[in-house]
Amino acid sequence: MENEILEILEEMCEDNVVKTNLDVDLFETGLLDSLLFAELLVALEERVDVIISPSEIEREDINTPNKIISLVKSRS
Repeated sequence: MENEILEILEEMCEDNVVKTNLDVDLFETGLLDSLLFAELLVALEERVDVIISPSEIEREDINTPNKIISLVKSRS
């Protein structure tokens, strides 16, 4: 599951830093914005079968690959 999440992030962010630095802040570095965030939630639902509503989480909850992985694992 972790590899699939990282693949999704790499595709969306168009940068493999998401695989080499799991604590990179995706928003601060400009790798993720609000539109890509929404697309990420859809991709996670489609490919990992985890539904995360934008209203359920704060930006700080998913600003790094590690936090996204933890959130998805806690919901599966």
